[in-house]
Amino acid sequence: AELTEAGHRAEAHALDVTDRAAVDAFAGGLDRCDVLVNNAGGALGTDPIAEADPADWRAMYEVNVLGVLHTTQALLPALVASGDGTVLILSSTAGLGTYEGGGGYVAAKHGAHAIAETLRLELCGQPVRVIEIAPGMVKTEEFALTRFRGDREKAAKVYAGVAEPLTADDVADTIAWAVTRPAHVNVDLLVLRPRAQASNYKVHREN
Repeated sequence: AELTEAGHRAEAHALDVTDRAAVDAFAGGLDRCDVLVNNAGGALGTDPIAEADPADWRAMYEVNVLGVLHTTQALLPALVASGDGTVLILSSTAGLGTYEGGGGYVAAKHGAHAIAETLRLELCGQPVRVIEIAPGMVKTEEFALTRFRGDREKAAKVYAGVAEPLTADDVADTIAWAVTRPAHVNVDLLVLRPRAQASNYKVHREN
């Protein structure tokens, strides 16, 4: 809505990235593609590996890893044909390190990180750059609430005492900056954290 109000053309399409047929149909309906932002993802549960539900792991892998695979495979021909394509994978600091209770999500995001690194090698010499942005603590209504299966009290504790966690706008602004660099500039990996977060497990919290 904001884009159209500003005079730009924008269309929204609901798409399940785990449904390959739907992804292929979507890709087939585009006249061209210059930028692909793989933004779909999410976490389920905080159980230790010894007690984790394999169904949760499978669901996270389907979205965070196979979702990236489906959309990238479907749109890569158009990105190459554009002569100046960009594939951006929104991973996570969970794809670069580990933490207790995050096994399934960490494994999935490591998978997304591996896709970015491998794809960059495989496309070397092609007119497509591969950018990975790995955010740390981002406060959104959906992420923690989904992870804790609707438990608002547990979701709120994730951000308790953190003065300024990242917002969705912060991440969007970073994505916009990365994809608008000159074509010869590739932001291979950009780690984005709030100042209060020094690592996946060290966060400054105010009383």
